[in-house]
Amino acid sequence: MNFLKDLGIKEINAGVSTGSIWINTKKEILNSFSPVDGKLIGSVQLTTVETYDKVIITAANAFLVWRQIPAPKRGEIVRQIGDSLRQKKDFLGKLVSYEMGKSLQEGYGEVQEMIDICDFAVGLSRQLYGLSMHSERSQHRMYEQWHPLGIVGIISAFNFPVAVWSWNAMLALVCGDVCVWKPSEKTPLCAIACQNIISEIFIKNNLPEGICSLIIGDKSTGELMANDKRIPLISATGSSKMGKAVATALGARLGKSLLELGGNNAVIISNKADLDIAIRGSVFGAVGTAGQRCTTTRRLIIHEEIYDAVKNKLTNAYKQITIGNPLEEKNLVGPLIDKDAVSAYLAAIEACKKEGGKFVVEGGVVTGEGFESGCYVKPCIAEANPNYKIVQQETFAPILYLLKYSTAEEALAIQNNVPQGLSSSIITNDLKEAEQFLSSSGSDCGIANVNIGTSGAEIGGAFGGEKETGGGRESGSDAWKNYMRRQTNTINYSNTLPLAQGIKFDI
Repeated sequence: MNFLKDLGIKEINAGVSTGSIWINTKKEILNSFSPVDGKLIGSVQLTTVETYDKVIITAANAFLVWRQIPAPKRGEIVRQIGDSLRQKKDFLGKLVSYEMGKSLQEGYGEVQEMIDICDFAVGLSRQLYGLSMHSERSQHRMYEQWHPLGIVGIISAFNFPVAVWSWNAMLALVCGDVCVWKPSEKTPLCAIACQNIISEIFIKNNLPEGICSLIIGDKSTGELMANDKRIPLISATGSSKMGKAVATALGARLGKSLLELGGNNAVIISNKADLDIAIRGSVFGAVGTAGQRCTTTRRLIIHEEIYDAVKNKLTNAYKQITIGNPLEEKNLVGPLIDKDAVSAYLAAIEACKKEGGKFVVEGGVVTGEGFESGCYVKPCIAEANPNYKIVQQETFAPILYLLKYSTAEEALAIQNNVPQGLSSSIITNDLKEAEQFLSSSGSDCGIANVNIGTSGAEIGGAFGGEKETGGGRESGSDAWKNYMRRQTNTINYSNTLPLAQGIKFDI
């Protein structure tokens, strides 16, 4: 495929880079197979302990240079990265679609998110504001400022193989940090393509090696990062189980973590809802990216008065869903990432049935011509009870549970009664219901929407959630503060040394 060559993807690729220099690790090879057609895309050399250490040392040295460059000039580098991504959007979007399996439009959309966060970060580079405070002591000035942390470790997941890295990296760069990226071993070639794109910018601007580095490895590589005192911040995206392990390691060394973990997202559909909006938002939220978004809609909490109407509209809508090669724009749903994901999907369906769930749209593996990879599955819908064990869990697949409610209080209780707390939504034309949903006694999620679905966050807002979602915030708003350290400064410009709180200490 031509787009692979245009992104620097080879038959065998080095999996470690300090920037523009690729290191031959001479270690075991990781093969990347496309879930689209089961074909081998390319192979990648995995990192070793020795090459990992070289990357960290190079990054630490680069930080000493990068932090001295004024923030607006760091922003100029990020602007150039954004322009390069614009030029490569078509190629990179196709690779994202082919290696991960999401629809081509979603692949393009993911690259557009990268471009958008670059634009956001450029503006931010002139707005890393501190505060000034009035001192209680005469002729004293007190203020706070923000300084870069150092090396930021980024551990990303397969479902957004490039965008989530950029959310972290572009903000960290304008803040004066350097980045070491460990992508998912399920989508290594997307990461190599990004590294090739940004390395050209660093070379063109005569910047040192180590500002943005790449290390492709397995779980043990992530453990190296989490336990490395040279990395003050780890931003990790993935399962709650993985996030707990990262947080435990960082807590032991008092490092900082930014965790964006699992979601078990619900849409409440009120009896005062616009059903056209409800159905459209729910279907995209449930089947987009084949249910492999952390913001995927997994639960529909439907008022009893409109339950049957919503169920019938949903079943009709699901009949129109096209499944197939995601590089063909007519197909709305592509494959799951691999056969392990298919097994988890099938196990969840069986678990739901054993607990008493009734499927109104049946699931199953799609077979036949064009589906030889074995990774295509049918989006399905089950009537369930909110207390089913399987409903309480996040299954990374297109399984939607229908739950019935009678009062607004009951709907909120169902919505909040899961371990995760990422995204949530209510569809209603009632102002009181909407405001209650957004109040402190409403949704307990980090994202709460009205009359849109749970999926499709914009980069301008802080992204993340509560409870087992990890509490981290990425992307917009003041998420940049995660990548910096706060410093309070007091300057005495008087001829005396008054002490705070009126304390007297005469010698």
